[in-house]
Amino acid sequence: MSIRFLVVFCVVFLVMQHSNLVVAQEMAGLQIPLIERPPSLDDFSGMQPSSELESMMVKVDGFIQREPRDGAPATQDTVVYAAYDNINFYAIFVAFDSEPNQVRANLAPREEIQNDDWVGLLIDTFNDQRSAYGFGSSAAGIQSDGRWSDLARGSNQWDGSYAAVWYTDSRLTDEGYLVHMTIPLRSLRFPANDEQIWRVQFSRRIPRLSEDSYWPAYSSLIEGRLNQAAIATGIKDVSPGRNVQLVPFVFGRNFDVLDSKAASGPVFNKGSEDNIGLDAKFIIQDSLVLDATFNPDFSQVESDEPQVTANERFEVRFPERRPFFLENADYFGETDSILLFTRRIVDPEGGVRLTGKLGNWGVGTMAMNDEAPGQALSAGEQFAGSSADINVFRLFRELSDQDRIGVFYSNREFGNTANSVINLDGRFRITDNWSTQMQVIDTDSKDTSGISTEGHQHNIKFDRQGRSLRVHLHAIDTGEDFQVDLGYQNRNTFADTRSLHANVGYTFWPENSWVNSWTPRVGINTVTDQKGLRIYENLDARMQATWDGETAALFRIDHSRERLRAQDHASLNRNKDFHQKQWRAEFETQIFSTTGFSAKFRGGDTINLSPIVGEEPELSDFLTHELGFIWRPLEQLRLDLTYLNTSLDDPSSTTKILDDSILRAKWNYQFTKEASLRFIVQEEITDPGMLSSLTNKKSMNYDLLVRYVINPWSALYVGYNTNSSNFNLIDTEDGTELVRTSDLRRDGEQFFIKFSYLLQP
Repeated sequence: MSIRFLVVFCVVFLVMQHSNLVVAQEMAGLQIPLIERPPSLDDFSGMQPSSELESMMVKVDGFIQREPRDGAPATQDTVVYAAYDNINFYAIFVAFDSEPNQVRANLAPREEIQNDDWVGLLIDTFNDQRSAYGFGSSAAGIQSDGRWSDLARGSNQWDGSYAAVWYTDSRLTDEGYLVHMTIPLRSLRFPANDEQIWRVQFSRRIPRLSEDSYWPAYSSLIEGRLNQAAIATGIKDVSPGRNVQLVPFVFGRNFDVLDSKAASGPVFNKGSEDNIGLDAKFIIQDSLVLDATFNPDFSQVESDEPQVTANERFEVRFPERRPFFLENADYFGETDSILLFTRRIVDPEGGVRLTGKLGNWGVGTMAMNDEAPGQALSAGEQFAGSSADINVFRLFRELSDQDRIGVFYSNREFGNTANSVINLDGRFRITDNWSTQMQVIDTDSKDTSGISTEGHQHNIKFDRQGRSLRVHLHAIDTGEDFQVDLGYQNRNTFADTRSLHANVGYTFWPENSWVNSWTPRVGINTVTDQKGLRIYENLDARMQATWDGETAALFRIDHSRERLRAQDHASLNRNKDFHQKQWRAEFETQIFSTTGFSAKFRGGDTINLSPIVGEEPELSDFLTHELGFIWRPLEQLRLDLTYLNTSLDDPSSTTKILDDSILRAKWNYQFTKEASLRFIVQEEITDPGMLSSLTNKKSMNYDLLVRYVINPWSALYVGYNTNSSNFNLIDTEDGTELVRTSDLRRDGEQFFIKFSYLLQP
């Protein structure tokens, strides 16, 4: 039976039977009252509401742990008071603590609340149990927001790239702390109904105890989160109103940067540039969002976290940070195989997006261009200066509790090349614990010679989530000519592969023990080509344990067999098989309020993918370690130190093949919630030996940034960046050449200012 037939059969069967598959459960209810005036923290003197305010807000208490003791009452009392008016939704958290001096409350940049005590709120405004708005605040009032998706898995369930305009106030007391959240209704999307039916969930995090508690209870015995949230009623006759958001911005910089790809040879480009643009957002029928951008500035003022890319066979993925792509990004990306990775769109002149929901239907569409492909071509080449045209369409239908089917289409054209993708997918909750996701994808591509090819991918997986037992079963069949120019593919989803992988883990939760939990897990992954030739096979076993204070340890061993084919590596004219044994050990802790530490080590066998010219890839001994250290000497100051190192050695002679290291230090001083000073120093050294074809490289980067952030859209950034590397420019008969040296020389410098401001007419 082919995977295509199996996927289609399962989709049809589950669509017909979905109403009988979902196990009903009793839901908590919450009646949200209309408040006569906005509340404030002054109304909560002594950690208790005034009698006047108490009568105007609904009270929620009785939080239940999920971690570390699922189902047990929270160790610290939390009370939430909620209400609404025609403009805002209000939630005031009263967080009692028997050790108030242990509450972690640091001034930090927006979003960086992970190591502090915090409280949170999820709001599923469409009551569809698929996705929700998330709002969190530390005990110091630092905001963090995002989107939660029950359709994703693992770390992908929380999308922190989403940002909204809302307000927090906080206060530390001798009994704990208070947090006041004011969420404007115009920052939410919801149906245009007379009375809203939402789902809400309140949460609290106590890092020193590794404790997560919720109201209503969010049990790990049941698959899904939003299906366990409380049904909130009582919000009547509300609307986001005339919601138009305009964000004009200006950007200017002076630069002096080495262009190593200039037609006449490497040369320094010195000059200045300025840019004026506009991002606009229009809300249609309360729940549809039209985003438009003109002459956008997609320069990043926040740097990506360092990742080692030397001797990596597969692409390293960096998260999206650009505001235009963020709202309802999960509408496009909740499928298992990632068909839209927006960082593929590098430099557009303009674009429009429409996303939102109407009843049980959800829609997302995007049209824009990208100048980057034409800019990458040298002058005189065909299509130099041309842009790629990009169109994306997504439509899905909610069927019942957490069941969904959808279609996706994308098209990218540049010059005489084109790539289009069409996808059918479904996600179904089978029982309280079991769920499945399925995809059927077809692609049509045309290359520079005008030859067209068609590809396919069939993807089906089953997951069991639970307090103790977790199971993952996954099968993917990808044709030889499968191509997704706007997507992101990993080892299991590349063209000409068939992947079968599974893992099962069981978590033990001992009572009255020094350890909170320990989890053994085993997994298998096999990848063959379409002719049945094994490409990759891996068996792994791991053990993970957790303790109080955000402390966790992991040990893992892997036995794998990997086959490189002639098309996989330029130096091969035959298939070559490699047997590898690897181990991994990890440890991290946040047990101390002012310091945190993490250490990750990997070792064993790996393939030298960059041998010297004329030699084939061979097995090498490798060791990788990543060390992280966080220090908060003051509530306003945080230092992050990161050290990454990868070394490869020849096993027969112990000759060095490669040593690659990154050392990064980031200081952040937070003057107020809005104003901060950030300074980053990063050194990267790639030191290859005689058995590697990589180039000796060394770079030193200094990055200084002053930020004043009122909200995600109103901000001022003033920055200076300088970079040096080991090079020299030599004049030859054939022009200027770049050669590597032992000394550092500046190869780039810039000073920039960026200002944007949110206008809401």
